[in-house]
Amino acid sequence: MFCTEDILADSVIEICPILIIPGEQAREIVRGYILYEYYFEWKKDSIALALGYGSLYNHAATPNAFFEADYKNQYIIFKAATDIPSGTEILVDYHAGNPDEQVWFEIK
Repeated sequence: MFCTEDILADSVIEICPILIIPGEQAREIVRGYILYEYYFEWKKDSIALALGYGSLYNHAATPNAFFEADYKNQYIIFKAATDIPSGTEILVDYHAGNPDEQVWFEIK
């Protein structure tokens, strides 16, 4: 996803409503279905799919954006971590800053 205008640091990029997938359904998705690459861990044993562009942002170990879970209202909020110039890809850290976790794909 690339931005079409400049985004200032700390600005909200997108507020994404989510679909919560509970319990056994979540465990099935984690076992290898296509949705495996697009979900966010949620409360308890559930996962969430972000609607809008939320599940489509690419990963970077040094991202220019970040996300926050709004559990009460069931949103995932994406914000700019730095100023992002127009035409730049919006990138998030899939592990929300936990450097010990590994992504499941090869980083080029």
